[in-house]
Amino acid sequence: MGETDAFADEVRRATQGEESAFGELYRRTRPLVARLVAGFGTLDADEVEDVLQESYVRAFRGLPRLKEAGAFTPWLLTIARNRARTKLERRTALRRMEEALADPEPETVPALPPALQVERDIAVVRQLISELPEGEEKKTVQLFYLEGQLSAREIAEQLGVGKSTITMRLERFRGRIKRELLQRVLAGRWD
Repeated sequence: MGETDAFADEVRRATQGEESAFGELYRRTRPLVARLVAGFGTLDADEVEDVLQESYVRAFRGLPRLKEAGAFTPWLLTIARNRARTKLERRTALRRMEEALADPEPETVPALPPALQVERDIAVVRQLISELPEGEEKKTVQLFYLEGQLSAREIAEQLGVGKSTITMRLERFRGRIKRELLQRVLAGRWD
């Protein structure tokens, strides 16, 4: 049996779920796949390893769909190339998003008189509260921000939960407010 026949036999055995065949395919193809993925020079060692693992998981799960055992290596290399490209695209998209959400330069933010700024911010908070789904979080936020007469401890007692639960709900809402205000600043608009 030639090298190609032995390899095709490993693919067929792996397709049938034989554990040792998966290990043998991995052992025989990993150096080639690793060289291909490492060729995407901007991937670091951890990202290369992630791409390798993702590629083998996808290939081994998809083995039943492989029509010809001899096509395994080119197919695996295509999967690895696509996984590496996806990893790079996601990293680039993440970097762009982080840059977009970076603190704006002071000169790009229009100055508003303090009274208008407070009025605008209050309107944003009220809008965000109205958009919250009905439930405990909305009730907590309304009690704290709209009614404004109760402390977090008093709200916790009124709702029958721990103060830490109220604090967590309020922090989560504050995070929403910060994100919304930042998005509006970046978009240069105030609805």
